[in-house]
Amino acid sequence: MGTQEGAARVDATPPDDHELWRAAGGDDPDAAAAAFTALYHRHADAVWRYAYRLTGTRAGAEDVLAATFLTAWRRRADVRFVADSARPWLLAVTGNEARTEWRRSARHDRLAERMGAAPAVGDHADAVVARLDDRSRLRRLRDALSQLSDEHREVVELCMIAELPQADAARALGIREVTLRSRIHRARARLRALLGEEEL
Repeated sequence: MGTQEGAARVDATPPDDHELWRAAGGDDPDAAAAAFTALYHRHADAVWRYAYRLTGTRAGAEDVLAATFLTAWRRRADVRFVADSARPWLLAVTGNEARTEWRRSARHDRLAERMGAAPAVGDHADAVVARLDDRSRLRRLRDALSQLSDEHREVVELCMIAELPQADAARALGIREVTLRSRIHRARARLRALLGEEEL
């Protein structure tokens, strides 16, 4: 009886990300869908929060969330992540998708500038001003990030914006932790020069 209880406890242990990822890339469509859905529910909140920090809008975060998991679904059979969790890899994909969203947003902003500003609604003036101020700060950060090298921008996004532990970020990027810390140091110095000390 003790053996059966022990077996039941083992069976009740939820599968880790590696097991789910393997099942998601397997030949059984039902098992693949179930495993991928479990991964989605496990990591969607973290991906959405990171996407929101990068895009500054709920709509942008939703778009990036969808694009991230679409990319994950398409690549589930050929990608093997090295960390204990799929999260570092998913957040790296999120950063790439957010940059695509930024480019779309920049095109939209340029079009809006050409067409002129929409009339402000008086009742919501304070909220509109706050949103514009947040967008202005985000735009300055995006501009500064775009001036960093790819390797420095990646570490800023993963460690400073997504707040991923350095060990996980290093594994996701395929570099040593000492290299990652060096890149963070250089990236911070560059951002201070671009934004001013008070912006960090």
